[in-house]
Amino acid sequence: MKQVEIHLKKRDSEIVVRAIKALEPVDWIQFDIEQEDRKMIRVLMHDGRCQVLIDAVSQALEDCRDWRVTMIPVEASLPEPRELEQDEAASNLRVLREELLDDVVKDATLTRDFLILSGLSTVVAAIGLNSDGVAAVIGAMVIAPLLGPILGFALGAGLGKMSLIRQSGVTLAGGLGVALLVAFLISFALPLNLESDELMSRTQVRLDSVALALAAGGAAALSMAQGKSAVLVGVMVAAALLPPGAAFGLFIGAQEWTLAGRSGMLLFLNIVCLLVSALAVFRLKGIKPRGWVDQQNATRAFWINVTLSAALLIALMVLIVVLDLGDKVSLGD
Repeated sequence: MKQVEIHLKKRDSEIVVRAIKALEPVDWIQFDIEQEDRKMIRVLMHDGRCQVLIDAVSQALEDCRDWRVTMIPVEASLPEPRELEQDEAASNLRVLREELLDDVVKDATLTRDFLILSGLSTVVAAIGLNSDGVAAVIGAMVIAPLLGPILGFALGAGLGKMSLIRQSGVTLAGGLGVALLVAFLISFALPLNLESDELMSRTQVRLDSVALALAAGGAAALSMAQGKSAVLVGVMVAAALLPPGAAFGLFIGAQEWTLAGRSGMLLFLNIVCLLVSALAVFRLKGIKPRGWVDQQNATRAFWINVTLSAALLIALMVLIVVLDLGDKVSLGD
């Protein structure tokens, strides 16, 4: 459940009260506050109907001034409210669109800390890959901040927010750019260890790589939409991006162009898969803008991004099959 507090002028309270009553909340109360000509309405609402309430209140107050809606999560309430019936639930989202957008925008912002974490995690990953240290590679994925821009791009496409798409794209490019640069510089300090299983595994581009990245992106988007911790799925996303990115930089620095091409292909494949699956999950969960016009723009942006991503994914999968057949032929010779 969530508690929704609405601060507004007294003259605007009637239309809001009508909207609240129509949605049959768990409980609600309105009262005057110390500020002159002001009221506060406090509503206790099931998660499944909270987004509908927020949209209804926002629409009712669209032409009004000096109002604010605040959402507060509720851990428990007594007496325990009745459970919504299946046909009563308006949404299966546990996180409001506004909450999700606020969290994603913060994580998808290009900051100095983001770049520093990207660089430090790459140092750990590159050394771990080159020394065949599994623990170091896992540790690097824990601190890599790459989940935010991936989800930001997908959510921006789902809501038709071009500003969020651009911001997330710049942040992701900045993080991966730092990772590639750091790994490239490390390659001059460490002799490349081609005997490392961890390093060489990032040159193996197979169809199971597609499944891994699709699962990681879908799990990340679903976790955010359900209001659950994104720490573990953040590690999954980093597993798809950081090690191949670090390997790509190491191979370029060592002028191992064939290996660099394979690890770069794996990195690009994983980015496309993560975006496709996150886009699909956000769409299936019904995350969309409030207004009809915004919904049409969001639908257009969604299909454009899905079409381009799916075309790239199909092309990459065909290339994987061709490379795999080529490797088998070479081994047969």
